[in-house]
Amino acid sequence: MDLTMLFRISGVGFIVMVMATMLKQAGRDEQGQMVSLIGVLLVLVLVVTQLGYLINLAKTVFLIQ
Repeated sequence: MDLTMLFRISGVGFIVMVMATMLKQAGRDEQGQMVSLIGVLLVLVLVVTQLGYLINLAKTVFLIQ
């Protein structure tokens, strides 16, 4: 794993933080919570795909069919 995944996750976090703060200041707390939830789900998808690559690599290394 290289640093690009960490930069992607931190980028998503930064964008979500800015959007949620802007929405909260505008009085739209519900939309801010939805943006936060979507950000968490997006990061979760990124991590799960990387975990799938890791599992496939482990299967290849240990010759598991």
